[in-house]
Amino acid sequence: MPDKYYVGAYWGPRKETALECARRAELFFHMLARCDPAFAQWYRAGRGFPRELPGWPVRPEMKELETLFLKGRSRTDVGKEVIEDLGFHQMVWNAKKDAIHVHLTCGGYSPWGGPNSCLLDPLWPSAVWERLVRSPVLAEVLTSVATAWDPDFAMASSSEMVDLMEKDRFEVRVGWLTYLSRRLGTLPPLPAPVRIEPVGELGWLLVLSPEPMTASNPEHVAFTARIRELLDRAGLIERPQPEPANT
Repeated sequence: MPDKYYVGAYWGPRKETALECARRAELFFHMLARCDPAFAQWYRAGRGFPRELPGWPVRPEMKELETLFLKGRSRTDVGKEVIEDLGFHQMVWNAKKDAIHVHLTCGGYSPWGGPNSCLLDPLWPSAVWERLVRSPVLAEVLTSVATAWDPDFAMASSSEMVDLMEKDRFEVRVGWLTYLSRRLGTLPPLPAPVRIEPVGELGWLLVLSPEPMTASNPEHVAFTARIRELLDRAGLIERPQPEPANT
């Protein structure tokens, strides 16, 4: 069975309003649309949408996105009061069949609510898979994510490879393609064939191979583990864990 690929970007507590998140999302969707035609139109859930469509069309405009984020606030079970420090959550998708989903969690500033994130999944074999699971396209996607959301790190990888590499759920994940923010530290020298590309003044994009890295290939696993070890030695992997609450 082929690996299941996804794109994930993660960042720590960052207090932002729905409008600030919408501004980032607007830039993200416009940049994403330039990566591949599959990203040109997105849809959301809601009653009464035309059955011939995957959902209600989403216009990637700031005011509409702000409204969506405001609808996606976390609330208490009792009283349905807004939990401000958990930020905003929203999901959209691009098709009825072989859909790619975008999950957005942003504006959260609680150390207990999990990371803010931008996820694109699943990248299963499909009509668009052959175009998307190529390093040039995914490099553009990661650049879009990094530019719009300014995460601490992001990666494009298979779930299976992440399971093999990850040692702690709070750590920076290393994948076939990996983005690292300059906030994390200084990038060490890395062996060929790793390609390093700057993403503006924000960070670096590492491409470990021009071809997909698979968890079923021992050479791919060993090389990814080597890169992770070099980054770990440079202090770029470990992330601080939330302190336990005072009792």
